[in-house]
Amino acid sequence: MIIGIDLGTTNSACAVWRDGQAQLITNRLGHVLTPSAVSIDEGGALLVGLAARERQASHPSATVTAFKRYMGTQRTANLSGREFTPEELSALVLRSLKEDAEAFLGEAVTEAVITVPAYFNDKQRKATHRAGELAGLKVERLVNEPTAAALAYGIHNLGSEARFLVFDLGGGTFDVSIIEIFEGIIEVRASTGDNHLGGEDFNELLVQLMRERFGDAWGTAGRGDDALYQKLREAAERGRRAMSSDSSAPVRVTWLGETYEAEVSTADFEARAAPLLERLREPVLRSLRDSDIRPDTLSDIILIGGATRMPAVRRTVARMFGRFPNTTVNPDEAVALGAAVQAGLKARDAALSEVVVTDVCPYSLGVDTARQLPNGQFETGLFSPIIERNTVIPASREHSFSTLQDNQKSVLFGVYQGESRLVRDNVEIGKIEVPVPRAPAGQRLDVRFSYDVSGLLEVDILVAKTGARHSLVINDGLAGDPSTLEERRKALAALKTHPRDDEANRAAMARAERAYENALGHDREAIGMIITQFQGIIDAQDPRAIAAARDQFHAALDRIEGESYL
Repeated sequence: MIIGIDLGTTNSACAVWRDGQAQLITNRLGHVLTPSAVSIDEGGALLVGLAARERQASHPSATVTAFKRYMGTQRTANLSGREFTPEELSALVLRSLKEDAEAFLGEAVTEAVITVPAYFNDKQRKATHRAGELAGLKVERLVNEPTAAALAYGIHNLGSEARFLVFDLGGGTFDVSIIEIFEGIIEVRASTGDNHLGGEDFNELLVQLMRERFGDAWGTAGRGDDALYQKLREAAERGRRAMSSDSSAPVRVTWLGETYEAEVSTADFEARAAPLLERLREPVLRSLRDSDIRPDTLSDIILIGGATRMPAVRRTVARMFGRFPNTTVNPDEAVALGAAVQAGLKARDAALSEVVVTDVCPYSLGVDTARQLPNGQFETGLFSPIIERNTVIPASREHSFSTLQDNQKSVLFGVYQGESRLVRDNVEIGKIEVPVPRAPAGQRLDVRFSYDVSGLLEVDILVAKTGARHSLVINDGLAGDPSTLEERRKALAALKTHPRDDEANRAAMARAERAYENALGHDREAIGMIITQFQGIIDAQDPRAIAAARDQFHAALDRIEGESYL
């Protein structure tokens, strides 16, 4: 049995696809949401979920929450003298969800589709994958959270064409994705976000307010006591939630037998939150730029993630787009339901046989390069993207590089993920050293990246002078079935043809070359210009752009020489 899991910062949930629909799974307490919290009680027993979260304020040294924010890092949590990594803590939550699902379904759960923030990098995704394996699950796929939400929203709208933006502000992360639905295809056009912006950051504003109000009474405890801080976090969360429906709310904490309370108005809170609200704008603008989509062409703006319940967030979104966002989707449940749809697709459910889902690469993938400066020195550590962010995947792209020094013996390519100009500010995910024959500088190496929806990256390097080929496979952490890995590699192999060698493009270029030979004067000059333009688009290797340009290419030739015929 395969299920879909939303592994959240604040709460997690799971769902199953059966009887032609996605169904939420209730836990042992009858709730569909399980707090992402872990605690160890006085007897050494492990607690997960609501029982753990309720101990956060009273037993801060034995309880931990919000560990999803540290996935992929070396940070650990100490619970009653025991060290846990973020993926180990996540595994405990996933194991609890697995057990609840087995009790609910009455059968063993062995596989799962797990969601991750769209802007999670390679290390964070691999950590999530390891967490699933530690929980005893075969992780069939990691799905971006906005993509999952789009599945939950779009599965009932496949008969119509729609284009919408998913605005996902959860407890610890913020994602934006633009989705298009047409002819049974759910296509992600762009994804971006901020991995360090969520409801927890808004809670911190109220924690800081309380420290300002009562810092003198608390003394040093107000600045460094973890027990007091956890009480403040809990009070801030309650206060923020109350302000979602009221014009003000009390933030109340009891410390050393005395109660401290501050009545906070929504207006004051929103004024403090202005810098955080402003940070919501840039990912939205970037997603619109990357997808080349105008805001007025969007059918809907879909809000998901519990933090989108804040009126300030909803007003901010309304101001961005000049209209109210769609709030009909349950922000806490949409991602889990979409994960279940994806699980149904993986299980090849007949009800989903006509559904196709595409996604994009959330980060640029490339290599480190160097360049020679006018003074003869070299600037090293420069990032050269090969597959740029928001490229529809699976994708394969090729770039050429050259040796910089005479008699160079080898070239070391570091493989990086990110957007910064310098590789030191990006995430290194692999490296490969390629031997080259001793020769003058300028020896060409063709580097091809091929990337699939499950996170498999193949790096193929051709040394032009010798014809030698070298390759590196960077997996997403799937240790599983070698046959599955081989299937994915075969699927990528079909993409490893440069667009210039595609039959349709070769036919178009052959037609243009013939037309150029037949034409004279201004017509010949015009044909030469459109050939140059089309070659430039082919070299950019974007299939969508190439297909559109090829249609325009033929239309331009039709105007000059008449329609082509068979």
